[in-house]
Amino acid sequence: MKKLLLVLTALLALGAAAALAQPHRSEAAVRALLAEPTRAGNNTNSYEFFPIRDTPAPKGYKPFYISHYGRHGSRSNWGGTHYEGVIAVLEQGRAAGILTPGADSLLVAARAVLAGWDGMDGRLSRRGVREHAAIAERMYKRYPQVFKGEKHVRAFSSTVQRCIISMNAFTNSLMRLNTKLDIQPDTGEKFMDYLDNERGWQMLTAPASLKGREWLHRLPDDTLGVLSTLFTDPVRARRIVKSPRHLTDDVWNTAIIAEDFDIEDNLFRFLPFDALYRRWAQSNLSLYQGHCNSLEAGMQRVPLAKSCVDDIVEKAEEAITTGYPAVDLRFGHDYPLMALVSYLGIEGVGERYATEDVCDNWLGFWNIPMASNLQMIFYKNKAGDVLVKFLYQEQERLLRKLEPFQGPYYKWETVKANLEGYKR
Repeated sequence: MKKLLLVLTALLALGAAAALAQPHRSEAAVRALLAEPTRAGNNTNSYEFFPIRDTPAPKGYKPFYISHYGRHGSRSNWGGTHYEGVIAVLEQGRAAGILTPGADSLLVAARAVLAGWDGMDGRLSRRGVREHAAIAERMYKRYPQVFKGEKHVRAFSSTVQRCIISMNAFTNSLMRLNTKLDIQPDTGEKFMDYLDNERGWQMLTAPASLKGREWLHRLPDDTLGVLSTLFTDPVRARRIVKSPRHLTDDVWNTAIIAEDFDIEDNLFRFLPFDALYRRWAQSNLSLYQGHCNSLEAGMQRVPLAKSCVDDIVEKAEEAITTGYPAVDLRFGHDYPLMALVSYLGIEGVGERYATEDVCDNWLGFWNIPMASNLQMIFYKNKAGDVLVKFLYQEQERLLRKLEPFQGPYYKWETVKANLEGYKR
């Protein structure tokens, strides 16, 4: 009996040690990924719109100005080698007569993704155009007072083509709703100083990245599972598949971008969940540590957003003082936007986390999908007092560690005084 107890005690100790050695999975992430596997790509996830809820503004306050920063819409990814790798392996499997019935759909999808990429990295897709047109229409209908009549709208874009086309989709949508709008679109290297200021972030966040890699190393990664999902004879498949890990990566990289080309087939079903989760976690952690308010690197990375914050304040003060313009639109990229909302302390995105806590609390598929957007809605009463409300992904958000005036509404002067609040 004593020997049995000693064996059981030893087994429990081993199990406890294994549990400590291996990071647990984020319950929130697992639920979201099982519900919609296309979210696994995080910043390649197509924009998801959720129903809007607006808290009534304090009595006497009316919206008069909108300040905005939007990431470009859905686009192609970089390079075609992953899609070509999937196609080559599956074609060999078909020739050998060992493809599973479902693998044909992956082959079709990989060819479609390759055709959508067509040798053009970062190419805005039709879906990306629709995303921005829809966001613009919702903004217009949500705040008709701001756009009513012959109002002036300024739009500034990164010099990158996908951002310029996103700007055009957005402003064209506004013009369809009100042909009297005076819209002034612009792009140029000068604007890149605040639209895409990310110089040197890799060096600033290198120590955090190293810690992240150490944490990720403990996550299980099933790279053999694709041999069973794609081939009827996994043993024979090993003659075709030189590296199951590379094939797993190729399937992953095909799956994360397919929806951006309106391919609705769930290609993640060919990956074991261990493989899917680990790649999601790697992407999620990399995005947060590289561009957000991480405990290890945020104090170095986030200040790079100051030029954009300064632009927001300067343009808002102009609108408050002169009444011109009604709207300022900015079109840029995911990395600068993450740093910007971290600088401002936007709830749900700008919090500070240590490496081991990131994936439990910060979910990239909702925080930085394609067409992510920050909207700052300014309100004024007859006395000239100004309030501001922050929307992220079109949802009301609070600012961390800052007391609002009422509901999600903040005094503009309070916000300006707290623009260094991300340091807390």
